[in-house]
Amino acid sequence: SQYSAVDTNPLSVYIMQPLWNKIIKIVPLWIAPNLLTFSGFVMILVNYFLISFYDWDYTASGTSPGLVPTWVWLFSAFTTFCAYALDSIDGKHARRTQSSSPLGELFDHGLDSWATSIFVLSFFSVCSRDNGKTGVSVYTMYIYLSIVLFNFMCSHWEKYNTGVLFLPWGYDISQVVLIAAYLLTSAVGVEVWQKPFLFGYYITDALVILLIGFSLFLSFPQTLYNIHRAHLKKTLKNDSLYEGLLPLVSPLLLFVLLTVWVVLSPGNILAKQPRLFLWMVGVAFSNVICKVIICQMSSTRPELFHWFLFPLALVVYAAISGLLGWTEEVVLAVFTALVTAAHVHYGVCVGRQLSEHLNIYIFSLKKRVQE
Repeated sequence: SQYSAVDTNPLSVYIMQPLWNKIIKIVPLWIAPNLLTFSGFVMILVNYFLISFYDWDYTASGTSPGLVPTWVWLFSAFTTFCAYALDSIDGKHARRTQSSSPLGELFDHGLDSWATSIFVLSFFSVCSRDNGKTGVSVYTMYIYLSIVLFNFMCSHWEKYNTGVLFLPWGYDISQVVLIAAYLLTSAVGVEVWQKPFLFGYYITDALVILLIGFSLFLSFPQTLYNIHRAHLKKTLKNDSLYEGLLPLVSPLLLFVLLTVWVVLSPGNILAKQPRLFLWMVGVAFSNVICKVIICQMSSTRPELFHWFLFPLALVVYAAISGLLGWTEEVVLAVFTALVTAAHVHYGVCVGRQLSEHLNIYIFSLKKRVQE
């Protein structure tokens, strides 16, 4: 299917696009677009692991500011900008080198579905977790991450039904806010997040309110409106309501299972291992949403229950029933490692299959030789 995306965000149209059009001219024509996409993702990962090294449990900015060196925040701003730039020019570069393909589209959106959570998890280190005075509680982090992922899911669910990807306004705004937040932190220190800045509210409060406002009052209504408009124009991909709502079943069940674990965990797993738990949430979500993206691109029906829901349900049951006891954290760690490995394996397999099927290499513009 022909890829179509619509971007109406003024920030993107008037400020960022002209910038990307200048940057793209520097990229050599022999570089494969997927290489740009992948480099951006690797930068996000490197940055995430670097921050995790200095701040494993999200307390470095709150209880003892200065544990994370200033250069790390500068590096975060730099990698976030690079990833944002690379994610914005990969499609332009594909058109420029006449190498646009379904593989590239899937590669781009698939990595985005994972990067979305990593951006959020890196940002939490800036505002730190609640220490009684300042910071954000781990439950707020979980809700915050869920809302961001819900937004991402909405735009792809909308494309599944309308065939058009309406690029959410929140994307460009969030990237610019992230970069600004890192620069601000490197300039004045993490203390800026610990002091009230308006009417006793903290900057983090403002950001949470903005995010929720953006999602619930801008993105989500826009999604429903776009689907409704397609319905009126009779351009909907799926006739029945059941088919239209099908892709939402697994992500919503995933959210329900994870939330049950968070709320009913006897060992309070989210408070004990926020970084592991939230990472697992991001990976699980990415895998579920990748299936939806593939179904939407290949015009196939997604299965009702994603396979991942079954092992997760078992682990959640074992945890909340007290079966796991003190091993709950160990089981979470092992489970997280397995889920991450399964997701990477899945990505590699899908990439290989598509590259063979379309007769192209993933990271090179050379054509495959027909056997």
